[in-house]
Amino acid sequence: MESSRESPVVVVDFGAQYAQLIARRVRELHVYSEIVAHTVTAAELRARGARAVILSGGPKSVYVAGAPTIDPEIFAMGLPILGICYGAQLMALALGGRVERTEVGEYGRTAIRQTSTAGMLLAELPDSFASWMSHQDTIMAPPAGALVTATTEQSVVASFEDAEQRRYGVQFHPEVSHGEFGREVLHNFLFRAAKLEPKWTNFSIIEESITQIRSQVGERNVLCALSGGVDSTVAAVLTHEAVGDQLTCVFVDTGLLREGEADQVVSLFSSQFHIKLVVIDAASQFLSSLAGVLDPELKRKTIGNLFIRTFEEAARDIDAGGFLVQGTLYPDVIESGSGSAALIKSHHNVGGLPDDMSFALVEPLRFLFKDEVRAIGVELGIPEEMVWRQPFPGPGLAVRIVGEVTEEAVGRVRAADRIVREEVVRAGLARSMWQYFAVLAPSLRSVGVSGDERTYDAPIIVRCVDSDDAMTADWARIPYEILDTIAHRIVGEVDGVNRVVYDITSKPPGTIEWE
Repeated sequence: MESSRESPVVVVDFGAQYAQLIARRVRELHVYSEIVAHTVTAAELRARGARAVILSGGPKSVYVAGAPTIDPEIFAMGLPILGICYGAQLMALALGGRVERTEVGEYGRTAIRQTSTAGMLLAELPDSFASWMSHQDTIMAPPAGALVTATTEQSVVASFEDAEQRRYGVQFHPEVSHGEFGREVLHNFLFRAAKLEPKWTNFSIIEESITQIRSQVGERNVLCALSGGVDSTVAAVLTHEAVGDQLTCVFVDTGLLREGEADQVVSLFSSQFHIKLVVIDAASQFLSSLAGVLDPELKRKTIGNLFIRTFEEAARDIDAGGFLVQGTLYPDVIESGSGSAALIKSHHNVGGLPDDMSFALVEPLRFLFKDEVRAIGVELGIPEEMVWRQPFPGPGLAVRIVGEVTEEAVGRVRAADRIVREEVVRAGLARSMWQYFAVLAPSLRSVGVSGDERTYDAPIIVRCVDSDDAMTADWARIPYEILDTIAHRIVGEVDGVNRVVYDITSKPPGTIEWE
């Protein structure tokens, strides 16, 4: 049986805000996709077994010195290619078209009008609909031999296609939900133009993951790093489906978990699943190792290193077989600078792993986005409260303390986090947001008043964000009265805090976590 990952749609990233969104939209149509840098070569695409290529948008002008380009041989491979915004401009320029800088750009919802019914991309769509634009440069003439299929008031060429050469381009962004019929445009490219098959389904992911785990592990035993979050839980259940009692889950209480979390995880996992579970109390070791550590990258690497050493110690008492299961996700790999991706921050389970680690990693979720993991969790029968639990970083509360991690600081941010979670849940907003939590900045002191006395204490930053996959995020517009309740409770109930602020930074330019 051919794996649904053996013939991917490759998304070439030119620094686009929406590259990850393109990949997710393709997967939503049940076709596997991967993201690569624009430096990818035609030979590398052949080695990947690519069946189609999508060129993303990007922040540059095609005429700017140093603007990203692409291996010209890719255009001669015979693969179906879809260029989006910058990708369409680059293709037009490389293949005999013309791109110009116009006085008036197009941004936001823009009316698009079909000029031909002979094309595939806009087949069965209305003659006019709202697209989503974000560009200053404009395609003035399509590639040689290509048909112009749509225009707008400012764009002479809003879409073009050359069915014979299998080259297609759109000036608008079909991956963005703010426009109309974007899903249909991508559907037409994948199934009409590229003639692909929808093989990437929950069932295929589960079936192939189980087969891959069995092949990798064989008859040997396996350890699973269980945090209690959805990622490690789904990874554990998938592995248990594959190898049964060969699996032993190890839950490490780092002392950096949310209030009551350790007891909740152990209770739920023990009662719901019949999987061997070992609990290790390592709170003192983790706090000791983080003493004096201020740099966020060093924090993550320190925690990642100690995690592995803790598991290695556990493995000495268990016949672990040399394998460690982790809930690593595709966004973790991208952000940790895997391959040609830029390093944003090292995730403890990717960039934070020691070079001399004695385990071979089993990572059944490595190619999945968070929404895909949740869908798999539901399919596997994992309880809803576990599947929809808000993401929690592997390094725990350590990356929600800006500065040194001490027992006192952990206690404060844990108490504040409990208040934020309680009020969000009480307001019925938990399922509508990606994450909601508290951050402590212990070294940033400010003057306050409490009981007619001067205070000089630290602030708590409340962070609530909306996102689909953690690759991009926007701050949540929650009602003022809820923020007011949260602020009053934190100042009144958490010792050493006299100020509460709300973080209204999107990602990018910020990240969701503060460290």
